[in-house]
Amino acid sequence: MAGLRQLLAGFDPDAGLSLPDDWCQGRTAYGGLTAATALLAALRVLPAGQGTLRSAQLAFVGPADGRLRYSASTLRSGKSVSSIGVDVAGDSGMAARALFVFGQERSSTIAHDFSPPPPASSHDCYPMVDLAAMPFAPAFIRHFQLRPAAGAMPLSGADTPEMVMWLAHADAAGVDPAVALLAVADALPPAAFTVYTRPAPISTITWSLDLLGPLQPTQWYLLRSASVHAADGYSVQSMQVWDECGRLLLRGRQCVAVFA
Repeated sequence: MAGLRQLLAGFDPDAGLSLPDDWCQGRTAYGGLTAATALLAALRVLPAGQGTLRSAQLAFVGPADGRLRYSASTLRSGKSVSSIGVDVAGDSGMAARALFVFGQERSSTIAHDFSPPPPASSHDCYPMVDLAAMPFAPAFIRHFQLRPAAGAMPLSGADTPEMVMWLAHADAAGVDPAVALLAVADALPPAAFTVYTRPAPISTITWSLDLLGPLQPTQWYLLRSASVHAADGYSVQSMQVWDECGRLLLRGRQCVAVFA
């Protein structure tokens, strides 16, 4: 079973990537891995000195199955901001379209931080759980260590659709911090899945995210996902990711298709 480090070693977007079944969810690749590999493809064409990842938007338009192929292009490279587009195709056709925005630091008199504090204590305050042993768990979850910290569990019929968990990669040593972050940030099931009382399909359609400040390697990530609205077969959820030191790394939003 190849962890993230081994899977991405020697990644070549031109040659494509065949994912093992243990990195999939159903018939498609795990969405966080699709995003992370698309980011790797974008980094290959990013002009030198154009800064770090600041924002991204992804649309998961079809199953990312079979051998994934990547087409990356520079949409625009300005003095301080570059925009890179990446299309990901699988054996069934177009799988995802991504836009990554990179920006250089610039001096500014405007600086503030109203980020919310982490909604949980340190990761070592919570016991490890084996979600992979549960019948509804996707195959890819075995590549993460999980410690539920607050909120509800999947399929619990919860009144409040929120999950808060500490997660760690099983093996991401040496992986670019932004790539490792995207690869873990989508690992929780959609928050609406906590309201389910029996297994039924649920699928992420779009994912927008913003990164806050410079990234440093971290072992554990605190993920929070909360559905803020659900109706007519769709859920809109907010997402946050903190590092072990309590720094907010990422804020995101997803549109999710609900089939229950």
